[in-house]
Amino acid sequence: MKTLILGAALFFSSILPAAAQSYYDIDVDLPAYPEMQPIPESPVYYAPDVDSNYFFYDGMYWDYYNDGWYTSPWYNGPWEYVDPVYVPTYVLWVPIRFYRRPPAYFRGWNYNRPPRWAERWGRDWQNRHNAVFAGRNGSPPMRAPLPNYQRQYTRGNYPRGPQQYAIHGQSYGYQPRESVIQQRYQERGMLPQQPNARPEQRVRREDGREARRLP
Repeated sequence: MKTLILGAALFFSSILPAAAQSYYDIDVDLPAYPEMQPIPESPVYYAPDVDSNYFFYDGMYWDYYNDGWYTSPWYNGPWEYVDPVYVPTYVLWVPIRFYRRPPAYFRGWNYNRPPRWAERWGRDWQNRHNAVFAGRNGSPPMRAPLPNYQRQYTRGNYPRGPQQYAIHGQSYGYQPRESVIQQRYQERGMLPQQPNARPEQRVRREDGREARRLP
């Protein structure tokens, strides 16, 4: 019954607009900020001591749980389901050996290679995903900085809801590069806060007309 309910929830969340923000329990319950390690030759981090398929990429945490991808800007959620079409390519390219809890169907696949997602999700998924991300060529981009400001928040003082978004926008100055992540940042008001623009001052010119000047 639990599997049936979860399946229905995933179906309906996939057809709702991104701003709906439906949250899920994915059995990630960390007492404090986890130690993250970079994956070699990848812009993705993983957490060696977290008993989950737990990663960080482009300003968001990513977790592969019960055959679904979930994401959050904070290390302990809350977690939102992501349609596989919109999971970034570099997250999907993480080799199997960095999955702490690989599902049974990974067995027999090359441990040092990424999972065979096209076999799992089909040709239609592959075509739609490529249309969104337009492939990846050349050297991987620089890794996004980890949101180390979250170290001060443990289970006892962990923020929730809009408070998370406000703290993130104030404390994390990184601008995501992926358009799908930029959209999530924008919808939640998490883009880095820009310094206030200098106020305009109006001055009177010799001919009597007004002109604008920045102080």
